[in-house]
Amino acid sequence: MARRIRHRFDPGAPVAGLFFLAVAGVFLAGGLSGEPVVPLEVLVAALLIGLGVVGIVRVLSAGRRRDP
Repeated sequence: MARRIRHRFDPGAPVAGLFFLAVAGVFLAGGLSGEPVVPLEVLVAALLIGLGVVGIVRVLSAGRRRDP
């Protein structure tokens, strides 16, 4: 039987997933209502801030996962 490879938990992956689900929800709500839920400037700013937060989480978790 083949050995199962265990992967370490990457906290950046669920954070990124939840962030992109939230952005998709905003687009879906805007599409269903026929008018924008939030102004484009706010959405772009939130997208850039969210990507920055995801990047910080990934960098911090990568430094913690390294083997000595």
